[in-house]
Amino acid sequence: PPASRTAMGDSGGSVVSVDVERISLGGKEHHIQTNHGSVSVAVYGDHDKPALVTYPDVALNHMSCFQGLLFCPEAASLLLHNFCIYHISPPGHELGAAPISPKRPAPSVDDLADQVADVLDFFGLGSVMCLGATAGAYILTLFAAKYRERVLGLVLVSPLCRAPTWTEWLYSKVESNLLYYYGMCGLVKESLLQRFFSKEVRGCSESPESDIVQACRSLLDQRQSMNVWQFVQTMNGRYDLTEELKQLQCRTLIFVGENSQFHAEAVHMTAKLDRRYCALVEVQACGSLVTEEQPHAMLIPMEYFFMGYGLYKPSQLDCSPRSPLSPSCISPELLSPESMGVKLKPIKTRARLQV
Repeated sequence: PPASRTAMGDSGGSVVSVDVERISLGGKEHHIQTNHGSVSVAVYGDHDKPALVTYPDVALNHMSCFQGLLFCPEAASLLLHNFCIYHISPPGHELGAAPISPKRPAPSVDDLADQVADVLDFFGLGSVMCLGATAGAYILTLFAAKYRERVLGLVLVSPLCRAPTWTEWLYSKVESNLLYYYGMCGLVKESLLQRFFSKEVRGCSESPESDIVQACRSLLDQRQSMNVWQFVQTMNGRYDLTEELKQLQCRTLIFVGENSQFHAEAVHMTAKLDRRYCALVEVQACGSLVTEEQPHAMLIPMEYFFMGYGLYKPSQLDCSPRSPLSPSCISPELLSPESMGVKLKPIKTRARLQV
């Protein structure tokens, strides 16, 4: 049986309890009770290394949202060599989660952002790198806005940054009602798959679904529908972060699939962030979930992004990833279209990064 233990930690003066279980690939899953509710965190890597915190999209967990990226040998080499990775799951989205009572109020987006701070406090982390996808990108961006000194950099995949449009709000209400009354039914699954993936991989009468879509469909069958319903409710109540974006000072690398439903959000976000510190990568023939659909398109931009912090692939330089991150600069030529490969459109930067 897996080893388990209970530990106690201090988070801003409050006591936090945790139950730890071993999970696959050498990671450990921590179930932490915080002032803002229970949260599951899967930890991979050497705790002495700088921290990379991830947050997935609605109905996903780290295995379904970031596995494609982390299973690329080059990405695993880059990320696991330099970081200890802390995968935070939205409430009730971890594997084997119990159903959340529908009578329990859904947390606000601020609650979830504060919960990220509680997680950092529990593990004794100071400033961290963040990687978020869509709804998870919103939560981590909000966290960065509220706790600016605790975020060194943001890597965002098809992020949200504004309040829902009326169309999205009504669409989400319909989706919420279906989840509430019928569970993870076919209509909800199709809606989520359209949210995540481009039509090229979702298949049609002439071509079958790709393996990644089939795997995601299977995972959605295992989700607790009321837990997904709660996160949908939370995200439907999000607010506009446009003004907060103007105050962010951390470097930000944004990926978006050209076929993503949230393409306009990514472009808007890039325009509002400080132009010296932000770059946008548009990935051709790709939906929102670039981490799963075209993870290789992320490798070179991330590699050059992390170079700005003195972090390299192990084959390039015998660096010391255990030392504190100290952001330096990214040369603009390193973010040129030629360095990105044929799958990418030119990166749209509104101004050159500082040298």
